[in-house]
Formats: sequence, C-alpha cells, structure tokens
Amino acid sequence: MNDIILLKMGEIVLKGLNKKKFEQRLLSNVKRRLQAYGRFHVYAVQSTVYIEPEGDCDMDGAFEAMQKVFGVASLSRAAACEKDPDAIARRAIAYLRDDMETVASFKVESKRSDKRFPMNSIELSRYVGGLLSEAYPDVRVDVHEPELTVHLEVRDFAAYVHAAPVKGAGGMPVGSNGTAVTLLSGGIDSPVSSWMTCRRGIHLIPVHFFSFPYTSEAAKEKVVELVRLLTPWCGRLTLEVVPFTHIQEEIRDKCPEEFFTVIMRRFMMRIAEKIARYNGAAALVTGENVGQVASQTMEAMAVTEAVCTLPVLRPLVCMDKQDIIELARKIGTFDTSILPYEDCCTVFTPRHPKTKPHLAEVEAVEAALDVETLVQEAFDGIERIRVELS
Repeated sequence: MNDIILLKMGEIVLKGLNKKKFEQRLLSNVKRRLQAYGRFHVYAVQSTVYIEPEGDCDMDGAFEAMQKVFGVASLSRAAACEKDPDAIARRAIAYLRDDMETVASFKVESKRSDKRFPMNSIELSRYVGGLLSEAYPDVRVDVHEPELTVHLEVRDFAAYVHAAPVKGAGGMPVGSNGTAVTLLSGGIDSPVSSWMTCRRGIHLIPVHFFSFPYTSEAAKEKVVELVRLLTPWCGRLTLEVVPFTHIQEEIRDKCPEEFFTVIMRRFMMRIAEKIARYNGAAALVTGENVGQVASQTMEAMAVTEAVCTLPVLRPLVCMDKQDIIELARKIGTFDTSILPYEDCCTVFTPRHPKTKPHLAEVEAVEAALDVETLVQEAFDGIERIRVELS
C-alpha cells in the first residue's frame, strides 16, 4: 500500500449534532489545498482524515501544506498495510528504517479501534517491538524516554505505521464560523490578529486604507504581499483597498489636530462595517492592543467602536508585544511587516494626540464633516485584489 498522510482532527471532535458540518468544511479545505500537489483520495473516518495519493503526487509538498490547515491537531506521514501482526511488523521494519538507524532508543505505542483485531494494544506493541529489536539490535527499548516512538494504529480499513506526529495548526476549519472583515495595515499586529481570527474558523475579508500620494504604491504592494503570506493559512482572500486620501485631507482641514487619529479610526470602522454588511460578514477585526499607541487606550477604543453596530474582535488586545512579534515570525509575516514603507496611519500624525477622548466632544468635532458622503465616496472607489493560494 502507498505512503499516505493522516490528519487528526482537533476541536471538531468535541462538537455534537453539528459535527458533520465542521468535518465537511475541513475536508473541503483539505482537498482545495492539495490540488497543487497531485490527485488524492481524501476521506474521514473516526475523527481522522486520510489522504491517499492517486498516481504520482508531491507528498512532501502536500504534507507541508497540511501543516497550515486550521482544524488539524496533528498529522503524520504513514504507511498502510494489512491488519495482521506480522504484516504490521514487516512494514514498521521497512518504513521506519531511516529513523531506526539514527536513534539509540525506541518504544512502540499502539491504538486499536478495530476491536476484532486478535491482539490488544499492549500485546501488539510488545510483539512488534520485539521484532524491531531483532531487526535493529543496536537500538535499545526505552519505554520512558525514547528517542523514537513508533506508532501503530489498527483502524477500520487497514493498519498504519508512522513515527511521531507533527503538531498541526489547530483551531477550527476556515469558513466554519462565518465571515469577518479584518483591518489590515502594513504593520506587525494586524496580520497576526487576522491569522488568529482565521484560526477560529472565520473566513476573512482584508481591508486596507490607502492614501496615495502620501503613501506609495510600494506600501500597497507590501500589504498585498502580507495577504499572499496569509493565504496558505487562510485560503483564498480578496483584499479591498479603500481610497482614504480625501477623508484624511478633510479631517486635516476641518478638525483640531489632537482629534485627527481618533476621527480617522472612526471613519475606518464605518467603512469596514459598510464592507462587512455588503458581503454578509458578521464582525470586524482589528489589531489593537491596549496602551500600545494613542488610539489604543480604552477610552479611544470605546469612542472608535461607538460608530459600529457589528461586534469588533480584538485578538491581540491584551498580548505582550514580544509575543506578537514571535507569532508574526512563526506565521511568516514579520519580515514583510517591518519593511520601511509608510501606511495611512502615519499621515498627518498629530503632535499631541487625544489619548482619552470623550464621545460627545468627538461627535461635536465630526459635525464639521460630511460623514455619509465621505464614507460612500470611499466605498465606491474600492479596488479589489484577488489573492490565490500559490
């Protein structure tokens, strides 16, 4: 039998009557991600997804891609064989040769979901472990701290042999928990907050506010690249680029300087909510973090959120900055995020921003602006950039 990939489901196994819906979403996501690597037969049995190649497939590429699929707790490259103790032992000896020849100790762990199998899990582990010891006499058995754990699984259709599983992306399958609009700047935080939201099974519509000529085309391309880096995790994304120059110029010309940032943020939230309602999204997502900058005090966030009726999700709100940076490195966005291109938040930055604004005073200042017209103008000018999985 062929080398296959096993995906162990994560939180999906805790679901009740709607478990099937989450499984089907995961299978759909897995099949779509595998298309670039060949033809595969994909199916789920007992909270495990089986990926069997059909013909010549890029198994290394497929395995790497599966590590970025949300909803998977762990994954393994495995070899399938007949449900017979001697066949399992032969397959383990051959399939794990490279692993066994590079370690000093091992143990065998077995799982038997097919209760018709003649041995229980302990008996199978002892039997196969004994034959492995004979085949590799220089490798000792160590059941407490082995360098290699040999995993045996006896399931409905076959038995499977594999080494230690790799940790999966976790979370829930993308699309299983609805859609949200995520505000995506060119910084470190917002790609991480987008990733964290997507990990909870939420499909994303990324929105970027672009203030040409104050911000350059290179700055926009930086954001497109960030979206491209998120697609292996989040699936196909359409970046909505909002023309924001006129709004910022109006704020500059008609509002006191200390209110520039909070009023700008309120416009962003209005436009993001309009985009969300147009697309049937149920929430907004920001990369805000309490106390990080002037617009992220609790008072400022309350005034900003006051223009919204949809819930605002803030995955990073209480995280330490270093933890955010480490996560950005893990998901691959950090190096792009720190490229020295400006974004609209750096345009017309006040020297002394209002850090604890009151809603009434902000609304009074905003009265000088034609808010509805400005929001509609920006919405009508949106540029949509489709970013596919590479």
